[in-house]
Amino acid sequence: MNQSSSAIDVQKKVETHHEDILKFMREICAIPSMNSQLKDVGTRIIEEMKKLGFDEARFDKMGNVIGKIGCGTKTLVFDSHIDTVGIGDASVWKWDPFEGKVENGMLYARGACDEKGSTPGMIYGMAIARDLGLLDGWTVYYFGNMEEWCDGIAPNTFVEVDPKVRPDFVVIGEPTKMQVYRGHKGRVELKVVAKGKSAHAASNQLGDNAIYKLLPIIAGIRDLEPKLGDHPFLGHAKITVSDMTVKTPSLNAVPDEATIFIDRRMTFGETKETAIEQIKALIPEKDKASITVEELFYDEASYTGFVFPVDKYFPAWALEEDHLLVQAGQAVKQAIGLPEGKPGKWEFSTNGIYWAGKAGIPSIGFGPGDEIYAHTVGECVPLEEVVKATEFYSLLPKMIDKEQKA
Repeated sequence: MNQSSSAIDVQKKVETHHEDILKFMREICAIPSMNSQLKDVGTRIIEEMKKLGFDEARFDKMGNVIGKIGCGTKTLVFDSHIDTVGIGDASVWKWDPFEGKVENGMLYARGACDEKGSTPGMIYGMAIARDLGLLDGWTVYYFGNMEEWCDGIAPNTFVEVDPKVRPDFVVIGEPTKMQVYRGHKGRVELKVVAKGKSAHAASNQLGDNAIYKLLPIIAGIRDLEPKLGDHPFLGHAKITVSDMTVKTPSLNAVPDEATIFIDRRMTFGETKETAIEQIKALIPEKDKASITVEELFYDEASYTGFVFPVDKYFPAWALEEDHLLVQAGQAVKQAIGLPEGKPGKWEFSTNGIYWAGKAGIPSIGFGPGDEIYAHTVGECVPLEEVVKATEFYSLLPKMIDKEQKA
């Protein structure tokens, strides 16, 4: 079966599943999966995989969803996070955020873009590839995981805990506007803790206000960004004070502790050590003994009670444009009639920080939708892209084979 006939056969097969794919998409968006509570939506996804005859369809120890087809020596993982952020103020939504609405071919719903939109195509694409004989020599996994919880923690457990598989290639389904993406900036999450001395607000001269100690550091962070690193592909580094907490005996007292949280987006050439030192350099000399800069650490239990401790450092990554996986993705786009375009990058972070950044596993991104709608009350995805992505996922293993032989 040559390339052109494979693409034609896939497109015909996808068309026969058109309504099933869209129905599945609407149903998984209608099931809330906020705060990494994946059990209900995971159960529905497992049901669909069993219906399509997957060799394996189950929850892992953390509570992620694993589907498997094939038993070949080459391994490909389709990674789609199926948790979502919350809905925020429900009164701001003009429609039910889960039931959603369809208007002008767009599905508006929480998780439609980030990132449930890739799940139907991945699952149906795997089954179609199997039915058309396009998975010879392959073991292919669908991995529906929790990523909003902590980037990269789920794939880390995929490799090290369950099923203890290190894939040869990974496709991340975060929204890419139906382009092939090959990297993004990394990040590290930090906190700055200032210790002060409490006193009654009426005698504040007896205290040492911890909030005030942080003011020059906050101002320094605000002014630091232009001095940060840059890269021709990944772009300029970023830094943001993203939250603040205060400890005080009462609203009539001088606070004795204040903490700011920092989201530091890092490009190539930067390390978490240098990022931490940049913040430490902003601490006034007189306050160095009472202010600390700390890297955040994640050790919260998942909904199954599973704990996998990990630091909140997420390295930048980029696959070379001429890598066979990138080239295979570009070739699939051409075969299924998608517009040409150079491989791009995400502005936000994905599970690629583990797959490619920490584990060095070749990874690309491909998914329906545009990341600018993620986490918004207008979150949406073009439904025809949800269907069209199925063709991409179906053809990719065969195209990787072709690139490897080239």
